[in-house]
Amino acid sequence: MEEKKETENSSPFRVTTTVRALSSALRGEKQQNVPEANGRADGDRVCGEPPEKLWFKESSAKNLRNRDFLSPSTMLNTLYADGQVPPAVMSRVLSLRGGGVLPVAGGEVTGEGLRVRVDRAASFRAVLAGGATEYLKPSGQRQGCVVLNCPALHPKPNLPTADTLTLGQLRTVLLADHMGALLRRQGFTVSYCPVLPEDSDIIAFLQTLGIDWPSTPGSRTNEEREEKIQEALESSPYRERETERGRRSSGGRKAEEEGEEEGALRVNLKRVFQEQGLLGYDPSLGTCTVHRDSVSHMAQLDRVTADCMVSTATVLHVTSCQDEFRQQQIATMWRASGATHTQRNLVCGPVKTPGSHLTAAHYLQLRRGQMKEASEMKYGDQVEGQTWDDIIRVMTSATIRFELLSTVHSSPVTLDVQREGGVSTKGPRGGVFVMYNCARLHTLFDSYERGVEKGLYPEIPEGSQLDFSALKEEGEWLLLFNYLIPFSELLDQSGQALDCEGGGARVNIKTEQVCKFLVSLSKDFSSYYNRVHVLGEPLPHLFNQMFCRLYLLRALRELYHCALDSLNLPPIRQL
Repeated sequence: MEEKKETENSSPFRVTTTVRALSSALRGEKQQNVPEANGRADGDRVCGEPPEKLWFKESSAKNLRNRDFLSPSTMLNTLYADGQVPPAVMSRVLSLRGGGVLPVAGGEVTGEGLRVRVDRAASFRAVLAGGATEYLKPSGQRQGCVVLNCPALHPKPNLPTADTLTLGQLRTVLLADHMGALLRRQGFTVSYCPVLPEDSDIIAFLQTLGIDWPSTPGSRTNEEREEKIQEALESSPYRERETERGRRSSGGRKAEEEGEEEGALRVNLKRVFQEQGLLGYDPSLGTCTVHRDSVSHMAQLDRVTADCMVSTATVLHVTSCQDEFRQQQIATMWRASGATHTQRNLVCGPVKTPGSHLTAAHYLQLRRGQMKEASEMKYGDQVEGQTWDDIIRVMTSATIRFELLSTVHSSPVTLDVQREGGVSTKGPRGGVFVMYNCARLHTLFDSYERGVEKGLYPEIPEGSQLDFSALKEEGEWLLLFNYLIPFSELLDQSGQALDCEGGGARVNIKTEQVCKFLVSLSKDFSSYYNRVHVLGEPLPHLFNQMFCRLYLLRALRELYHCALDSLNLPPIRQL
């Protein structure tokens, strides 16, 4: 029994698990939160369950001064007469405990509802004393193979270059890169399609942005696979026969008006999605001519999925809204050739640049020039040499990623690309601001290490030797409660979306959340760091609080690293 209790108490705290447990207690239900093998508790939300509405986690500094969770009076009125919570129920809420459940310190009913306060000292100790490693990774590991297909990178018939790639297409490539990092961290085997020639212009461009896209020697061809797909389509039951073609031509446009070649291979895509029960496909797909670039595209998909260690992979086509119809044609045609993999479309909205028309190459050149100019204005003649070239490259990549990935993927992005507009290293403006605040944490710990070398400060002791009740500043709890504790659940969401979404052609994933999370974290960290002097006077009676703060900020530094790694952005140690 003692061993089970110890296991429960050592389980990482989860906001979702806590809200579920609070709801069960308020309803008078038996609490269920025994961890499953995959790391998820059976009290956590699963696919098809309604969203929890009885309790709300607070996040604003103002509300966190007097409560951490609130069950509004409107909710209490639906459960109890006049919203009066029975003493037995109140006792159950206040004595709540279990694996993954934040410890409750107290609570009361007010005009706003039933508010609950978490035992903050106990929470700080439980999260930070062990290094917070369980909060920096997904709560459980998943299995499966995901292929991220980027139509923008396929030949049509020529390979794209940085000068032909549109900003909307660049957005899809960056999104595929980000999704791959997130899914791989959750345990999925991730592959990318297409595999590009290693000496191509587009590979060099992607490497400049920190994207490690798979490549192969240029001499390697896919002709054998293309021939097999061509043969499969020619013998497919969905191939349009001559008699069908004659009826279609006599009933409407002539073949030559449609630009068809005499005897061209055509496939009835509408029959494919109707007879195979595929949902969410455009009803106007109709009959489609099989072109060489389509066969090449399908052969690339065949080649990548053949390397998956499972019989059925999930293929996620990350496409722009302009290319979605064409991608639906290829996806359905691939099914007609015999492919049985699950296919979904992650569709990106357009990228708008009012007053300008920029290619991906021009956009990178513009942002890099602005980043260099901003750095020279701040640091002067220091900005030279390989070190600064690397810093400017990473900061440019950060700027571009945050500009294109911080918006809901299906919504349009509007960029300010006026040349006179610089890129500021101050102010909450996305990537630069995030990287700047991550660098501040490195500078802080460098300063601490220099203090240790000079004999000003002792080495940081084990967490078990510290009294974490010294963390009383409201910004400290805000950083733990809004960022460190919820981060693991944020990492889970992309995999959950693939599991939970229905079988339609489109899938919606909250791809913007990591960028938004980092910007919000940086605002709150910057406010705290500007207000609190972490490295205080080297006096023994101040060391406990200083060490507790260093534990918190060390965990935040690792949190930055994990989140930036999902964007393939290396942290910069000094700015």
